[in-house]
Amino acid sequence: MSYDALVLVSFGGPERPEDVLPFLENVTRGRGVPPERLAEVAEHYLHFGGVSPINQQCRELLAAIRADLAAHDVDLPVYWGNRNWDPMLADTVARMRDDGITRALAFVTSAYGGYSSCRQYQEDIAAARAAVGPDAPVIDKLRQFWDHPGFVEPHADAVRSALAQLDPARRDTTRLVFTAHSIPTSAAATAGPHGGRYTAQLAETARLVHAAAAPDLPYDLVWQSRSGPPQVPWLEPDVNDHLTALAGQGVTGVVVSPIGFVSDHLEVVWDLDTEASETAKQLGLDFVRAGTPGTDPRFVAMVRELVAERTTPDGPATRRRLGELPMWDTCPTPCCVPAARRP
Repeated sequence: MSYDALVLVSFGGPERPEDVLPFLENVTRGRGVPPERLAEVAEHYLHFGGVSPINQQCRELLAAIRADLAAHDVDLPVYWGNRNWDPMLADTVARMRDDGITRALAFVTSAYGGYSSCRQYQEDIAAARAAVGPDAPVIDKLRQFWDHPGFVEPHADAVRSALAQLDPARRDTTRLVFTAHSIPTSAAATAGPHGGRYTAQLAETARLVHAAAAPDLPYDLVWQSRSGPPQVPWLEPDVNDHLTALAGQGVTGVVVSPIGFVSDHLEVVWDLDTEASETAKQLGLDFVRAGTPGTDPRFVAMVRELVAERTTPDGPATRRRLGELPMWDTCPTPCCVPAARRP
């Protein structure tokens, strides 16, 4: 199929202190989150001057994608729109329409399946197109990429680099800890057409990164960044609770690898670099946080490869994957249906 643009779709984040609360209100609209909880989360952003790293990281990724496409003679303009903050996706889609774009591909900064990580972005795209009107370009989301070498290999290299910072004499008591954003267990159960896709994909990514980076070390997949009310079950254990358990088992050092993320945005620099790091310090654990793909050339090239899969006749035959879980270009319906929220 022919496409005449690519749009980078991301979460968005505030870039000055006065943006923080309005941004959080966008994120939580319709969820009944109390103001005191918003104020608590706002402090995480204000700790960094009210600036989320994610928008600048998107600018850098956007520039890297444009340069990579140009270097490989791929004539495709690249746009950028967010779910929750400027540049808002609806504004971007309107600009694409004004530029004469009729059909575009969307690269979403989430590697996994599930409501928040996949279906909600498709709903965002549909809502943006509806807001623009009947002349809005058709926008098709690129596939999930949890097991693509361009995503797995940068994570594995980052784990190796992090391990090099720990005492090799204590390698026998070192452990890898892979993390991803926790979600309600009800959402995990309905992720994918048959349920469990989010956790299954993350388990596979953890296995692949572990095998490539340090197959001799034990590892765990745990969760971070829980934000729901305490009476609602979410995926556990939390990374801080897990570090406490490891310290009680005689572990002396940990490498924490945030495989649930493509860049070092707030959930990484606050929940891991700030909170989990402090937990490890209090426990006497050596702690190194591994990096994320960011603008690693392999990750940037992956975006071009995903585009080629959808735009060239032999694209599907050249698809690169390391895992074994089922994969598809277009999500089946119904898929990742969210549970009804209680009032």
